[in-house]
Amino acid sequence: MRLSVLTVACAAALAAAPAYAQDSAAALRQDIQTLRQTLEQMEKRLQAIESGQPPPASPAITAATASGTGVTPAALPAPLTAQAQVPGMGQAILPQRDSVADPSSAASRPDSAAGPTDPELKGFFAIPNTDTLIRIGGYAKLDAIADSRAAGDQEQFVTSSIPVGSAHRDVSNFTLHAKQTRFSFEARRPTTHGNLRFYLENDFFGSSDSYQFRLRHAYGQLGNTYAGYGYSTFMDADSLPDTLDFAGPGGAGYLLVAGIHHSFAMGKGNTLTVAAEDPDTQLSNPAEGIMPVDQLPDVTVTARMERDWGHLQLGAVARSLGYDGDAGDGRRFAGGLQLSGSAAVGEQDLLLFGMLGGKGLARYTADLTGSGMDAVVSADGRLQALSLYGGFVGYTHYWSPLWRSNLIYGQLTSGRNDALAADAFRQSRYGVFNLLWSPAPSWTMGMELLYGQLEQQSGQRGDTMRLQGSLQYNFIK
Repeated sequence: MRLSVLTVACAAALAAAPAYAQDSAAALRQDIQTLRQTLEQMEKRLQAIESGQPPPASPAITAATASGTGVTPAALPAPLTAQAQVPGMGQAILPQRDSVADPSSAASRPDSAAGPTDPELKGFFAIPNTDTLIRIGGYAKLDAIADSRAAGDQEQFVTSSIPVGSAHRDVSNFTLHAKQTRFSFEARRPTTHGNLRFYLENDFFGSSDSYQFRLRHAYGQLGNTYAGYGYSTFMDADSLPDTLDFAGPGGAGYLLVAGIHHSFAMGKGNTLTVAAEDPDTQLSNPAEGIMPVDQLPDVTVTARMERDWGHLQLGAVARSLGYDGDAGDGRRFAGGLQLSGSAAVGEQDLLLFGMLGGKGLARYTADLTGSGMDAVVSADGRLQALSLYGGFVGYTHYWSPLWRSNLIYGQLTSGRNDALAADAFRQSRYGVFNLLWSPAPSWTMGMELLYGQLEQQSGQRGDTMRLQGSLQYNFIK
């Protein structure tokens, strides 16, 4: 080993020395002397390493630099375990937590700060000769799902899709899929106008019957200004509970949307964010000749407080809903509020919660996104924004550093309306208990028991139970 190190050192020094540029014997003699000093110093360092002592400094290398041989500490290979430091990024304020789906990593934060599931920003490496650091991330996840009776969606536990009164409602089902497998690319760099972050993320939920690549996030953020596609400012990714199920509680605020927002610092740990997002009026069973119309963006204002014990977030969204029909048109303003947060309980446990309410808010909920439950056109042509309220609470308990469990309950309720169909959504309930094991940071497996119930406007109900087992490999943890 010693001979190999000395051979490599000689080759490196000879390659670095400008041998062909020497015009005098004195200069060549000086280079030979410098090389001898370098070899002697490396011999001492090697002996110290073999004896288990700290290696001495390397003045010979410094002398070589001064003589112009070009041998510098930067030219030597860095240790393979070295972690690239992301410049300008402050430490996460929120208590650290684990999460299978890990929505916090993709969330936009003031000045692109680190989040509670990735406080050290591991896995970045520098692009040579630039200030940019990049990271390739994601995970591979396999889900085995057994339903006691029909659940509607066989791959996600969406309680609003549970069949009610169906002839095949009592048929059990087993599914094996890997659609939650995710790929992400991230780039960060400091600029004179603040930290710049670019984030791209995809999964395979783009189709119900195939593994179609689906865009989840594609945005850039300079300082506190965000533009692109990703989480709505109204939602709170840090409050979402830790489940093997991808959908999560139906009463949680959840929406992926194109938009632009800016955050204002309001003191340490406090921010105010204002956003304009892509509008989408979703009508319940519109009659022929009626089409939704969007004339203004959805506007969101969010106030957030972060502390070492957790956080609180209050969000408000204002919407302009509209339709145009053969017999007339209609417009109505709608919107709602959401209060969410997290709180550390003792040294290990974590409480997560969220509650929301308003009118025309269905698009911003996990259960009813894309369901057409924002508004309905009555028989006399009036546009009515549908009322909605709900929420969830989750508790995470760490049995040990390797084992954790989550107990979660959620509910979402829509007001009764005579203009809605009898089979339209009225109320959903969602319950989860799981046991997760992470023997290594990059490996998580677990079992989860889920219960869901759906009630329609007519009062009819349907429910189901699901047992889900998952195995997940993270790329960079």
